[in-house]
Amino acid sequence: MTYRAPLRDIRFQLWESLGFADHYAALKGGGDADAEPVTQALLDAVLDEGARFAGEVLAPLNGSGDRSGCTFEAGVVHAPAGFKAAFDQYAAGGWSAVAGPAEYGGQALPVSVSMLLDELVSGANVAWGMYPGLSRGAAGAVEAHGTAQQKDTYLRPLLAGTWTGTMCLTEPQAGSDVGLLRTRAVPHADGTYRISGTKIFISAGEHDLAANIVHLVLARLPDAPAGTRGISLFIVPKFLPGTGAAPGQRNGVVCAGIERKMGIHGNATCMLNFDSATGFLLGPEHGGMRCMFTMMNMARIVVGIQGLGLMETAWQRAADYAGTRLQMRSLRGPQAPDQVADPIIVHPDIRRMLLTQKALIEGSRGLIYRAGRCEDVVRQGNDPAARAAAQAQIDLLTPVCKGFVTEAAFECVNHAVQVFGGHGYISDNGVEQFVRDCRITLLYEGTTQIQALDLLGRKVAQNGGSTLSALIATAVGFAHDAGADPRLAAWAEATAAVHELWGTLAREVLGKALADPDELGAAAVDFLMFAGYALLAESWLRQAKAALRLLDAGTSDGGSAGADPFLTGKLATARFYFERLLPRTSALAATIRAGGASLMQIDAECFVSR
Repeated sequence: MTYRAPLRDIRFQLWESLGFADHYAALKGGGDADAEPVTQALLDAVLDEGARFAGEVLAPLNGSGDRSGCTFEAGVVHAPAGFKAAFDQYAAGGWSAVAGPAEYGGQALPVSVSMLLDELVSGANVAWGMYPGLSRGAAGAVEAHGTAQQKDTYLRPLLAGTWTGTMCLTEPQAGSDVGLLRTRAVPHADGTYRISGTKIFISAGEHDLAANIVHLVLARLPDAPAGTRGISLFIVPKFLPGTGAAPGQRNGVVCAGIERKMGIHGNATCMLNFDSATGFLLGPEHGGMRCMFTMMNMARIVVGIQGLGLMETAWQRAADYAGTRLQMRSLRGPQAPDQVADPIIVHPDIRRMLLTQKALIEGSRGLIYRAGRCEDVVRQGNDPAARAAAQAQIDLLTPVCKGFVTEAAFECVNHAVQVFGGHGYISDNGVEQFVRDCRITLLYEGTTQIQALDLLGRKVAQNGGSTLSALIATAVGFAHDAGADPRLAAWAEATAAVHELWGTLAREVLGKALADPDELGAAAVDFLMFAGYALLAESWLRQAKAALRLLDAGTSDGGSAGADPFLTGKLATARFYFERLLPRTSALAATIRAGGASLMQIDAECFVSR
């Protein structure tokens, strides 16, 4: 399989649309004192090398890893051929340590840099990327909540890539309702705990890529209160720490099997049995959910990035195919008279599917990079007030980045198959794999429905709605400024209007939910999707403004003069978004306002098949 990192668009969005040069300059002094400042030259070099690794090392393993999958025998999991060599190369290149603290072997770069690399890896081989991705999440939780000894013991090998990590939440009887979990943690005289229970659906829970696996496990102490308030978090390594970098004695955790599943075959999805395994409390007793959310919140954005990478690579395949596949003649008459038929890209509905993909990909890229900028400010900003505002904004953006972007991704990868027609349905062309791989992104780290309830019931409602109001005010203010250019006036007006309607809908739904809580659940997913389309409107308005500025200057970020097709393509795609995709919000507003009566008044017996 081939993958071309979309470096032109990445750089356009970073430097021209979102102003990351000023953003990185403002972070100076906020991170490690010895960290090298992030300049455009530095990041461009990182992107070039990351793109090379993704395209030359990871992409060729994507199809073969899907076909062979992981194998399991007597508690041992083997990753697909080539995965370990790629992982060793990844670790040797320092990629595991990009955003880690320097005192533990990290490079102390902003987290947005790591997110950019996640996009490249996900576009090339999303199943492989889950191994180092989960390790970074585990390292982040240890960094945030661990003791000095825990950081020294676990951060160094996690950042070096010699150990990997997992997140162990789900149990057979407890999926999204984590409060139902039963895994037990019994205190031991030496200050450790004995962990017993079963966890399922554990990504990268067992494999042969690294010498040790650090499991972060949610469990209950004997005196724990019921529900999520009684959950604690424990470090449970596969091998107990030994002397130096070498792992020590085998711990009481074993893999009981791996799942046969729809997609991401190259990543091992495991059932883990903990039998009086030695665990180490991470964070306070009964504070496990707060500690785990340090890992989970970033993981949710990373899942959105997985969706972004998958729809990018699927779109590349579809666009290439549409330019070469000959089928029928254009409705306007032959467009390639020297051929037996015209390439299918001349047909309007093929273009509709390709432009839908392009608009959702590049709009979502802007949204996710905006979230990355907020994460940088939270972690490395100099102003406490700015950090607090960025945290509030990332809290609101996270469920949209996870929920909306993955739903958009699944639409896009299905469009890619449709462009291929019957040739997309068979395995030979590889695009059906993207559909299978993408489907899990709507499920793990919290389903779309969980993200929607989190957005509307928690993030929008908290602080009296002030975070949403501030976000809307920023978007409306930008739209009014952009609308001073008559070429952008209509798009600016639409951006302001959809944001103002977003605020109105939030007040309406929350008001109705005071009388009937089911109103919130009935509106939540449509509200999430509305939010995504509104945020993408601002993203596209920013991109259009930047493209016009470069065209007016007669240059582009690539240095070429005149009407650069990349920039004119930006404007054409922006027009498509505002004319063909943003109107979806009208239907969403109608269904949000329709309320829950049509859902809840039907008797449960009516759902029984006859």
